Parts: sequence; structure tokens; C-alpha cells
Amino acid sequence: MSFLPSNSRTCDKFELRPKQCIDAALKPLLENIDIRINGSLSSKDLFYTAMCMAVDKSSVHSASKHYQEIPCETSLRYHLRKLSLEELIQANENILLHSSVGTLKPEKKYEFAIDFTNDPYYGKVDSFNQDYVIRSQAKKSTNSFYSYVSLSIINKNERYTLAVLPVERNKTKVDYLTYFIDLIEELDFNIKVLCLDREFYSVDVFEFLQDKEISHITPVVKRGNAIKQLLNGRKARSADYVMKNAQKQEVQLNIIVDVKYLKGKRGKYGCENLGFVVYGVKWPPRKVSNVYRRRFAIESSYRMRNIVKPRTSTKDVTFRYFFTIVSFLLRNVWLYLQKKHFTIVKPGPITIDEDKFRFARFILFVEEWLRRKLRIQLVVQCLR
Repeated sequence: MSFLPSNSRTCDKFELRPKQCIDAALKPLLENIDIRINGSLSSKDLFYTAMCMAVDKSSVHSASKHYQEIPCETSLRYHLRKLSLEELIQANENILLHSSVGTLKPEKKYEFAIDFTNDPYYGKVDSFNQDYVIRSQAKKSTNSFYSYVSLSIINKNERYTLAVLPVERNKTKVDYLTYFIDLIEELDFNIKVLCLDREFYSVDVFEFLQDKEISHITPVVKRGNAIKQLLNGRKARSADYVMKNAQKQEVQLNIIVDVKYLKGKRGKYGCENLGFVVYGVKWPPRKVSNVYRRRFAIESSYRMRNIVKPRTSTKDVTFRYFFTIVSFLLRNVWLYLQKKHFTIVKPGPITIDEDKFRFARFILFVEEWLRRKLRIQLVVQCLR
């Protein structure tokens, strides 16, 4: 299988093949993760298997049963246990940005978003995983989750995931903010605005961001009579608000309220007051609301990541984190290839012909190459 995207940069047409898709995903893993293996098996075989599990949404057990040219289940588990959680954390941004960083511009101001995603966990909690199993609101019949926090760019045509970390129970949200802001500085990017989820709505977070002078937007949590009264009106407005916590710490906030008429949306009518904590930008309420809406692009990244998330019931934190990196990497590689080969060259802003190379087509390319490489046992048995 191959694909001929039209590209007006040259008179010739570029032929995109499955091998190029798989190579773009494999190279970051090979260059940033070192698994020492003796014998005929190589780290490339392990990474091929991990990507096969991702696009098939299969487990270690089922993958080893369905393909011929694949390490056995025992060997896979043995060698994957050599992965180090600390080394994966150190290498995660290098893996995710290996290809896409070339399309990003140093010193440019980007819009960033930080958010959490939870993977349901149904197993036991013991001394090996107790620091990483998070209790939260029930979802898919469980209150236990392995949680991950990610940093993403939300500018149009540049919605890459820059880094993803496993959430630890003994770390605060300020710890993760510190890590991500330091990373942005190391990459020589500038923050136009940082869009945060409601989970970051706290005195500690706002104090930290104000001290660092980081421009940010965070939706208001409707908690307390003062906030409920502030979010009741018919006109867009701004107001000052003093936020306090249980330790009697307080921080001065600027609340921007955008008002939209529902007009039957979600079966509701009347005015909807959208409140945001805003710092460092002087935008009208409607622009604040519209910019924050772009943060929902990160929700799209989670949906795509779930499409290519290997199945596992293991309690091993490192296993799960490695599979998480692989799934986010595949999405980043797709965005990189889409931007590189499907950009329409014309005056004005960059335009990508997204319909020509959807995520489903990219996964089809990767899946087809891996199935030819690893050989499905069922096909071989039928031919005998």
C-alpha cells in the first residue's frame, strides 16, 4: 500500500509508504530507550511488538499468540522489565518531540495546555504501585486509576504532545507545573498563554503562576456563594476576587465572565455565564472563552491515544507508562507526517489538507506493515 499526496512544492508527487510511517515512529524509541539484550532478539523487535499491540489494541498475551515473528510472552515480559521508570521519565520529551520538534520554531509564542487523563485500574493496590494508583470519581466501574499529566501545544496545525508524566500521589500540581514550565524554557519556546483544567483551581497554583509571571486561563469552579453570585448576570464583565484556602492563604484573582445565549443548546435556554481566572493577558471576555475552547484539542489527543493504547491489566507502573508514551508518540508522528506532506503551499496562513491523511489511514499504514513484518499465524494456518 502507498499513498500519493498532492504537494505543490514540487512538480513531482511524493509517495508515502507504510515503511516511512513505521520508521518515523520507531526511530525515537531506538535512539532514546536502551534495552540490553543478548542473543538474536533485539530492542527493535520489542518496539515493533509494542506498536503492534498499540494499533491492534491487543495485550502482550494475545499479540504473542496471533503473530509468528514476535517474541514469546515470557521473553517480552522479561525484557520489558528492564525498562527504568526514571529513565523513561527523563527521555519522554525527547521521544515525543523527536520528529515534530523540527516543525516548531524556537522563541515563538505558543498556546499551551496541561491536563490529566485517567486509565481505569481493576487490580490490587500494594507496595509496588500504591504511589501511582489514584482514587477518583467512579468511571467504568472503578474508583482506581493510573493517571497521567500531559503538556500540549494547542495552536492550530501544531497540536503536539510535548511531554507526559505518570501522576504520583505524593507530588503536587505545582510540582508538575514546575517541570513543564522548565521544559518549555529548555526548548526555547515562549508562553503566550497556559490553559489549565479545573483540577488546577487552587491558591497554591495561582500564587506560583503569578510569581513566575506566567499568563494563564483557568475555568472558575462554582464553589461558594460569592462565586455563584459573581457568575450570575446578562453582560460580559470582569471582577476582582480574593480566593482563600483551608490554611487561610489567599490570592487576588481577576475573573473574566463571558455570557453566551444557549438558544436551546443541550435543551437549555437563557444566559450561560462562563467564568475564567485570567492573568497576564488583556483580552475581551469572548476572546478568553474562544482561546480556552482550543484547550479541548487536548481531549482529542486523549481520544486518539485511546485508539492506539495497548491493552494491559498489569500493575507494573513502568509497563503502563511505556505503553502510554508509545500511544502518544504515534499521534505525534501522524501530525508530523500530515504537516510535512499534506501542507497546501499558498499565500497566507498554513493550511493542511487533513482529509487526505486521517489518523485512521495512518494507523492502517502502520498496521499493514507490521502484519506483513510479523506475519499473522491465522493466515499461515489457513494456507497450509
